[in-house]
Amino acid sequence: MKIKIIVLTMLLVVSFAGCSKSETIAGDNVIKTFTNPVWDGADPWMIKHGDDYIYCYSVNNSIVLSKSKKMTIRGELKNIWTAPATGWNRSCVWAPEIHFISNRWYVYYAAGESGPPFIHQRTGVLRSKTEDVFSDYEDMGVLYTGDNPADPSTNVWAIDMTILEHKGKLYAIWSGWIKQETTDATQQHLYISEMENPYTMKGKRIKLSSPVESWETGGPLNLNEGPEILKNGDKVFVIYSCRESWLVEYRQGMLQLINPDGDLLDPANWKKSGPVFQGNSQVFGVGHCSFVKSPDNTEDWIIYHSKKNTTSGWERDVRMQSFKWNTDGTPDFGQPVPAGKMINLPSGEK
Repeated sequence: MKIKIIVLTMLLVVSFAGCSKSETIAGDNVIKTFTNPVWDGADPWMIKHGDDYIYCYSVNNSIVLSKSKKMTIRGELKNIWTAPATGWNRSCVWAPEIHFISNRWYVYYAAGESGPPFIHQRTGVLRSKTEDVFSDYEDMGVLYTGDNPADPSTNVWAIDMTILEHKGKLYAIWSGWIKQETTDATQQHLYISEMENPYTMKGKRIKLSSPVESWETGGPLNLNEGPEILKNGDKVFVIYSCRESWLVEYRQGMLQLINPDGDLLDPANWKKSGPVFQGNSQVFGVGHCSFVKSPDNTEDWIIYHSKKNTTSGWERDVRMQSFKWNTDGTPDFGQPVPAGKMINLPSGEK
């Protein structure tokens, strides 16, 4: 009997040790929940490809990918690229995004030759050699984000590039400066450019948005950055971050494409509103997001970062929660869920 009791105790210990924080044992039932934050980090980029969730992030001037069947748990990891020892992109690797275009993976990232001050940031692109997200990647070089494509030396500061595919055309949207400056205390704007292919711009950039509204101004440095694409049927939105990323006032605004059949390069074809998602007394500095469907494709989720505390700085963690749609087709993100509050796992996540 004593041996049986010992064995039973060991089995119970093993059983409970195998439970993740996303599972709460209640009698014979498993309540499928998780709590925010899900992990440390900033500028979270997640994309669903088939049944896989690909998560892309930077660490120590390298770009790392994770592939998992679950949204809330990162899976297999691979470092796909490390900044070179010399060159324009040897330092300050920020906010990478990965996109699947024409059967290849493309990673867009910001980097610079040095910093701080962060005055050298440009945007580069990597391309996978096969359809496998974990294949080798080749560096396709720096993208031109200035006003005179014929003269590469006139390139201008650019970060947070994302990609919009619309009616057979490819567009890049990013955060940049009006002109190159000698200080990083420079206002940031959102720009758009049509692309000839995933690693070449086509024509001049067009300024889509500047921080001019009362809810995106008022701090020491007004910013528009972190643009991300969200679609709902034929409706197209750009959800972007504004105010200062190091302060609790960091929040998200929205541009909506007025006429999907019209000219995307015409600023008058975009309507601004906001804030559409912002912090509260328990969640601070909500910003820089990405969007995915749940495993069974019945729910929409926002993946975002927030500050760990109210102190000025960039200590941040990653959170996620589902959101709904208003009757007019615009997103309703609700309120950011406080840390520690149970959230139902994404529908279909086992």
